[in-house]
Amino acid sequence: MAIALQDKLERVVTRHGELATAMSDPAVAGTQGFVKLSKEYAELTPVVERIKALQKAERDLADLDAMMNDAAADAEMRAMASEEYYVLKGTLPALEREVTRLLLPKDAADERSAILEIRAGTGGEEAALFAADLFRMYQRYAEARGWRVEMMSWNDTGIGGVKEAIAEITGRGVFARLKFESGVHRVQRVPATEASGRIHTSAATVAVLPEAEDVEVKIEEKDLRIDVFRSSGPGGQSVNTTDSAVRVTHIPTGIVVSQQDEKSQHKNKAKALKILRARLYERERAEAASRRAATRKSQIGSGDRSERIRTYNFPQGRVSDHRINLTLHKIDRILEGELDELIDALVAHDEAERLAELQ
Repeated sequence: MAIALQDKLERVVTRHGELATAMSDPAVAGTQGFVKLSKEYAELTPVVERIKALQKAERDLADLDAMMNDAAADAEMRAMASEEYYVLKGTLPALEREVTRLLLPKDAADERSAILEIRAGTGGEEAALFAADLFRMYQRYAEARGWRVEMMSWNDTGIGGVKEAIAEITGRGVFARLKFESGVHRVQRVPATEASGRIHTSAATVAVLPEAEDVEVKIEEKDLRIDVFRSSGPGGQSVNTTDSAVRVTHIPTGIVVSQQDEKSQHKNKAKALKILRARLYERERAEAASRRAATRKSQIGSGDRSERIRTYNFPQGRVSDHRINLTLHKIDRILEGELDELIDALVAHDEAERLAELQ
């Protein structure tokens, strides 16, 4: 193990001990400081347990090595020591990887619910149909994992496609599983309306935003411009005759959110503010991430929506993720919501990149 990594392990163990000492101080008990200390202590405890297991294995290995090379020991003892030595040595790399993985910085948003936004891109009606396919794909994936999907906005084309769909996906670890889906998704297929059988290429953008708490993103009323207007359906068809639709503009950033799915102006405003809060939170996260990872080559996790991340090729029955050069020939099953193989590969790649930076 690298010396720098060994030093980091020692610092973690030392910090864990310091926290235990600080928490035992009667002056700290019952204070907000105690809550903060105990949270950090609880997070470090499983890491320290595995570090100590690794350190014990390394000590045992050194003892067995000494026994193997002890000329005074009888042959049977040396043989037993040799057998145990090689068994234990075989377990050490996995234990080292586990400890190193536990040292990776946690994404504070991983356990959160998320806001999913899908928009049709280039390609006209075919892009809108593809956007609807993507939404159903994520909806099926969410249902399979026991997450709840609540529609927040659905702007359809009237013939099966969707210009924009926004939903709240609630459950544990939603953002951790879906955060790598942000980006441009491209489809190559023959549209049903294409008489000549020519393959068309179109695209849709996906954004996955961690849901923000009110206390994390404070929105001042003075920073908002709220306009109300009459809701309308596809082609301008009237949905209701009251000014219930709401458009919220966040003046400092220029972010605009419109909501008209509810008949109540109050409900539309509440939904719009929830989406605005998530977008502002993600904006802050992205800025912080870009500052921390300015030298990082991989685009995994950057949320760069200008970059094509995945292609769905219907004639060849394949889905290719361009960030990790992974191609799976089961497009139908993926669109039915079987995303775990893709997502697991993205998570593993991101983890490997961060482990490489740590060592």
